[in-house]
Amino acid sequence: MAEQATSLIPDNIEGRRRVVIEHVVPEIDGGMYAIKAIPGETITVEADVFADGHDKVSARLFYKHVDDPEWTEVFMTFLVNDRWQGSFLVERQGHYIYTIEGWVDHLTSWWHETELKINDKQHVRMELLMGAQFLEGMISRAFGDDQEALRNAADLFRDENRYDDSMQLFHSFRMQEWINRYPEKQYLTRYRELPVWVDRPKAQFSAWYSMFVRSSSKDPSRAGTFRDQIELLPRLADLGFDVLYIPPIHPIGHQFRKGKNNSVNSQPDDPGVPYAIGSELGGHDAINPDLGTLDDFKALVAAAKEYDMEVAMDLAIQCSPDHPWVREHPEWFKIRPDGTIQYAENPPKKYQDIYPINFESEDWRGLWMELRRIIFLWAEWGVRLIRVDNPHTKAFKFWEWVIAETRREYPDMIFLSEAFTRPKVMQQLAKVGFSQSYTYYTWRTHKQELEEYMTELTQSEMKYYFRPNFWPNTHDINPYMLQSGHEPLFLIRYFMAATLTSNYGIFGPTYEMMVHEAFPGKEEYLNSEKYEVKHWDWNKENKLTYLIRMVNRIRQENSAMQFTNNLHLCTIQNDQIMAYLKTHPNGNRILCVVNLDGQNKQAGMVHVPANLIGRQDWQSYTAHDLLTGRKYTWSGEWNFVELDPYVMPFHLFRIED
Repeated sequence: MAEQATSLIPDNIEGRRRVVIEHVVPEIDGGMYAIKAIPGETITVEADVFADGHDKVSARLFYKHVDDPEWTEVFMTFLVNDRWQGSFLVERQGHYIYTIEGWVDHLTSWWHETELKINDKQHVRMELLMGAQFLEGMISRAFGDDQEALRNAADLFRDENRYDDSMQLFHSFRMQEWINRYPEKQYLTRYRELPVWVDRPKAQFSAWYSMFVRSSSKDPSRAGTFRDQIELLPRLADLGFDVLYIPPIHPIGHQFRKGKNNSVNSQPDDPGVPYAIGSELGGHDAINPDLGTLDDFKALVAAAKEYDMEVAMDLAIQCSPDHPWVREHPEWFKIRPDGTIQYAENPPKKYQDIYPINFESEDWRGLWMELRRIIFLWAEWGVRLIRVDNPHTKAFKFWEWVIAETRREYPDMIFLSEAFTRPKVMQQLAKVGFSQSYTYYTWRTHKQELEEYMTELTQSEMKYYFRPNFWPNTHDINPYMLQSGHEPLFLIRYFMAATLTSNYGIFGPTYEMMVHEAFPGKEEYLNSEKYEVKHWDWNKENKLTYLIRMVNRIRQENSAMQFTNNLHLCTIQNDQIMAYLKTHPNGNRILCVVNLDGQNKQAGMVHVPANLIGRQDWQSYTAHDLLTGRKYTWSGEWNFVELDPYVMPFHLFRIED
């Protein structure tokens, strides 16, 4: 009967394993997706680790780079209420994994209970004999001189005539060292392995400048080329940008070519929309000859590196009716009942010049492999930054696969997700691998919604996998807030984009020159560059260009500004002023105070927690405005600020002694 009853217990159950590990943070969807980091970043892990009864529990954190042969073990510290914490440093790019082990620690339980008895003046002869057994058990796990020392210690605990010496050893630092170094891990519980992806530093800190190649010419009689962009690199570097992002550079289709302001009737000299990719000259693997040659493009990539900049290409997975794929792979598109291919629509809008790709194609494998080939080809051209147009309209599984494939061959590739869609869709794109993500910042304008959004980005689970990239405008979006052309608003929106997050971008000359004329009733630019060639005065300077140059330099010089999740929102007694503090372990502390009202002077008392700036609440310190050079002596946690939008609508303080 006993054998029959025993057989009811599954073989995969170890009944003596008593520890539970749960509520691990960070952990994304049960370990399905990786958290993100950069080299030199510390990953702090917390978990609930507990067992039945009153025995002591111990926990250790294990981590390794996937290329390392051995795990590194880290002590976890008990916090409160069965919560434990440990940290590890990721030192290089690539995949890391981590996990947690927990066990009922009979050795620590013995030491703790024995100490209680000793403090109660009890004689612990029997407890010392138990200790001798534990010490002997350590010998097989010990190394070097510790093995002989442990044998001697066990003999000492058994010697009735050396009780006082045993007490001295029991309370010694050496005893604690042995307990920690050679734990008795019986029936331990090991948590699932969790992934980390470590990007290169630019994934965490970057400043993007977007512009159309064809609008880069200094000669008003012709369109721009890659060679013209090379001539502009010194200016962009002087402004402090380290990424030049260019919309698609491929041949543009002829059929249904759009004219100015998205007109369906184009003129012979209309250049077409760069997103209508493909012609008889080729598709995503070809260069538009109006912009130059492949060698010219490679020269741009190489020249950018000389200025510590990189060129980001735009991956738009769509085709003009003239794209070679339409002829060679019609199965990759949706076919309508009349046999024609379905063009792009966003009712009531129609985009007859673009065919979307059908990711439910019977030949989806062939489609995936072709897109992989395109990305790898661009990598061979020297590209290591890809901004993906509308990734939310393509399959999640495709992105998860192709990003992983790319990272195997090109681990330094960075993908930026240009998705303005539902929150969970944007979050899923970040989870499956996108290094950076566009956000809702463009439409967050009031203090409450800005603070709520920053709290979500920096304090919720999103902080582990979603790297926000703030853009005050794009070539597609002319925000209603900026359509008045009011200069202080352009300054404010730029400043917050560049200081709230460590990654940001602008649609370059349009924002610099504060272009604001809108297509009637829409958040779109009138006479948009998407449909025509523009010429700019590249020598023009204004208050905004001065500010851009200053802020980018300050971002480079102050480590606290090179991260996003170190943001602390400061209380201020005015709903029109927003204040936030950024700190770095090296002591760099930056306080930004912004007047959100672009029309009126605003003032208030700002609260700066003394503990966050390394001060006592009675100590004075200097608030050094790095934009104006002015220095203010502050004391206590509450101090007065006043901002005139027509002078400078914000402070960028560095907290100094």
